[in-house]
Amino acid sequence: MRLSRSFLPTLKETPSDAQIVSHRLMLRAGLVRQTASGIYTWLPAGLKVLRNIANIVREEQDRVGAQEVLMATIQSADLWKRSGRYDAYGPEMLRIKDRHERELLFGPTNEEVITDVVGQELKSYKELPQVLYQIQWKFRDEIRPRFGVMRGREFYMKDGYGFDIDYKGAVDTYRKMMLSYLRTFQRLGVRAVPMVADTGPIGGDLSHEFLILAPTGESGVFYDGALDTLDWLADPVDVDKSEDLEKFFNNVSSYYAATDEKHDDKAWESVPVERRREGRGIEVAHIFYFGTKYTKSMDITVAGPDGAPVHPEMGSYGIGVSRLVGAIIEASHDEAGIIWPDNVAPFKAVILNLKVGDETCDTLCEALYAKAPERFLYDDRSDRAGAKFADADLMGHPWQIIVGPRGAKEGKVELKRRATGERFELTVNEALTKVLSA
Repeated sequence: MRLSRSFLPTLKETPSDAQIVSHRLMLRAGLVRQTASGIYTWLPAGLKVLRNIANIVREEQDRVGAQEVLMATIQSADLWKRSGRYDAYGPEMLRIKDRHERELLFGPTNEEVITDVVGQELKSYKELPQVLYQIQWKFRDEIRPRFGVMRGREFYMKDGYGFDIDYKGAVDTYRKMMLSYLRTFQRLGVRAVPMVADTGPIGGDLSHEFLILAPTGESGVFYDGALDTLDWLADPVDVDKSEDLEKFFNNVSSYYAATDEKHDDKAWESVPVERRREGRGIEVAHIFYFGTKYTKSMDITVAGPDGAPVHPEMGSYGIGVSRLVGAIIEASHDEAGIIWPDNVAPFKAVILNLKVGDETCDTLCEALYAKAPERFLYDDRSDRAGAKFADADLMGHPWQIIVGPRGAKEGKVELKRRATGERFELTVNEALTKVLSA
């Protein structure tokens, strides 16, 4: 993409209503614009980031055998009345009526819809387990939307639902989802620590929130410092073997990590003092086992091994895709702007032409751009060099390929790594190899 023809409206000044770093930088870097309270339009660069995150989430869900569906955003109130949640959910639910006075709602979550669909189609335990997921827009009418996409009313989310014939199967699915999530965050270039979380009124002992550690996090967290460097995925896991999943889960669970609500002072004392960490975290995902809550209330059964009707065991598995955009920025930025992880960035690199109109610079930049026009942003504006450098840092491209008259004559460019500030003087081919292989 050529910057001179792009819709990437950057701002020099920080908007006065933006309270946290991610909100300020998302506005300044031209990722989003607010259209109503807690509701945003995603501009081209922001949409690229959103899609990059969603694609990684999708690939890792598919990798463990989950299947993608797409449910409607508008749901029938009758389904929620069947489950008993319609009146209990609260004012966060946007309730509406159509022209025939039928009660509808804009979905804040999808347990009722997916349970109804599965109940209509699955008849036997032989058809289980099933894990179905979608990546879809949701709406919750927050009383005080704030912090940009971190606490908006409309948000983009991956929500998944597991169906198993018994508790053992549901536990396997739960562990499989935890593995998938850790792989997802590893590919996204962030460390999201799984923390034992409160299960709420449903009860049970299977609930984990995944939190990205950041000073602006809403949740207080306590965790074993060994988690800062631990590679949970070092050992291969066969997701079709219960014993492999159990070993993986026990390894993760052996290190203390909990949110405020589940903090255990006695267990905390068993962590070596030098490894105790306290801080703040941003919740970006939640996995949750809730058994037969919905299959019972909605009277959904399948035939068990002995022919008797069985209510399938369920779990829900969510990742906040749009929330992750803000969370990644909160965890990865400096005074100059965003520092995107490679797999998330809207562009792999920006090509900075420091002397537009110089034949040698123009020719070299065009040759570079032609190698990967879908992955490179070409700053072909006639602006001064300082403005180009400032925008490149603000937008957070992992690499900057800097082309000036002196180097261009020798067939060389300067390559800057945004995350570290390292600079390299390289030939064109060397620079391309380094950027495209990262």
